[in-house]
Amino acid sequence: MKIVTLLENTSRRPGLAAARGLSLYVETAERRVLFDMGPDASFLENARALGVDLSAVDVAVLSHGHSDHGGGLAAFCEINQTAKIYLRREALGAYYAVLPGQEPGYIGLPPEAKNPAERFVYTGDREVLGGGLTLFSAVEDDRSLRAVAPKLQEKTGAGFRPDGFAHEQHLIVEENGKAALLAGCGHLGIVNTLRAAERLLGRRPDVIFGGFHLFELKPDAPESGALMAATAAELQKGTTVYYTGHCTGDWAYERLRETLGDRLRPMDCGASAEL
Repeated sequence: MKIVTLLENTSRRPGLAAARGLSLYVETAERRVLFDMGPDASFLENARALGVDLSAVDVAVLSHGHSDHGGGLAAFCEINQTAKIYLRREALGAYYAVLPGQEPGYIGLPPEAKNPAERFVYTGDREVLGGGLTLFSAVEDDRSLRAVAPKLQEKTGAGFRPDGFAHEQHLIVEENGKAALLAGCGHLGIVNTLRAAERLLGRRPDVIFGGFHLFELKPDAPESGALMAATAAELQKGTTVYYTGHCTGDWAYERLRETLGDRLRPMDCGASAEL
């Protein structure tokens, strides 16, 4: 199994574009998987530079309905006309960033991303796709283990309401006794997401690629310190290796690295792992 970061917020490799968003590629003996498509078509050029043929992808997964993960969906469909796209039906909702004193900013999928609806496969709480792939979204929400994100909201006929993240899903990939967990942002908390994966696997995954959604934490706030301590203590258990970036944040990354050491690695453009 090979996992490659096609696009992320940062790039330390010449010739690879960076953009705020995420796109990952997974290759096993049986499957070719695209997990998220970044905010635009930038991931396509990075894939070419990395020698990844996205026309051969047979499964595409949208982790959730935010544009920084699905803005490039239409571009992917232009170069790959066969792969089914697995997403939660709620991913097509109207999602906004709502801040006091500002006009709500739309952060949902762009209209063109919703056009290839005939290729959409709407997923439930758990979907076994075959070839070692399992999608899940049933994450028990211990709110003490996630960074509160009150600005993230959904617009309904009755107005704005807090985003409950029913549109978010995660991917487990298993091959030859190894297991990887891919999480787009882990809005409900990376520890909650990890625990859900552990329940499905019967053990912890060998590697995790994804954002931990900790970037908005205020370093001087007591609750931030408490959350980071609890998160680090939980992630330290076992031997899982973590590749993270995107929405994790520099401060949170450095705090986690104090505990996890070399088990925490940057998920910048071109980062890869083989299991």
